[in-house]
Amino acid sequence: MSETMSVEATQATERPGRLREFWFYFRENRGAVIGLWVFVVFAFLALFGPWIAPHDPTAQFRDATLQPPFWQEGGNWTYPLGTDPLGRDMLSRLIVGARYSFFVGVVVVSIAASGGILIGLLAGFAPKWADNIIMRIMDIILAFPSLLLALVLVAILGPSLTNAMIAIAIVLQPHYVRLTRASVLSEKQKDYVTSARVAGAGLVRLMFVTVLPNCLAPIIVQAALSFSTAILDAAALGFLGMGAQPPTPEWGTMLAEAREFILRAWWVVTFPGLAILVTVLAINLMGDGLRDALDPKLKRS
Repeated sequence: MSETMSVEATQATERPGRLREFWFYFRENRGAVIGLWVFVVFAFLALFGPWIAPHDPTAQFRDATLQPPFWQEGGNWTYPLGTDPLGRDMLSRLIVGARYSFFVGVVVVSIAASGGILIGLLAGFAPKWADNIIMRIMDIILAFPSLLLALVLVAILGPSLTNAMIAIAIVLQPHYVRLTRASVLSEKQKDYVTSARVAGAGLVRLMFVTVLPNCLAPIIVQAALSFSTAILDAAALGFLGMGAQPPTPEWGTMLAEAREFILRAWWVVTFPGLAILVTVLAINLMGDGLRDALDPKLKRS
């Protein structure tokens, strides 16, 4: 009898690890799991694309301009997805282009999240007058259409992929500021923060050790969604000629270069557009699953 009670007590006290618990709730969302696998493939192509691509993405094969995909008449397996107006292999450019889109997402989210979290923490712990100044500045930035503001910033800095990433990071930063500030104000009222204050914790320790770890769940979800937004905005700027410059095989730039050939060669526009669509959709589905797994209110018992 005592052995049975001890086993039951052990089972009651045992809880699954955080990673296992996260995966349990994450995998309940089938779309999120599919999105995760697509994102893994996307990340793999971004890391190893130049070695996987069958051709140099900037090499021009002038005797094979606007060659159709292999399943159409005139196509062949040398260029499986056809070639663009300059005779460059579409498959190679799409594969290597994943590296630029992934790089844009990582850099933009890193800059926007780090700056936004820091400013949001300061706003949450600052006096009311300082908090009001910070939030009014964020409201002014949010009042502008995001793509229009990014265009203005890139026009001031000069068209390039680096400047496009800086502009997109500035545009996305207010979302992190508002989210972090709201989480901080909610956590500040809880007993564990009061206990830390009574125990003599300094302001920096309260901000970064006590409060910030408990605010990370919504910020992680926002980072996943911002990743897809950054890819879309970078593609839009590239399409408008304000992002990556030719001959960089960036998906938005590929769309811009192919505009005049839409009716003659459908593949030069369709494949870059599909790459953007599938990648952004997969990241959004993954972000939806992250929200379900990390938000305690959405977890089913």
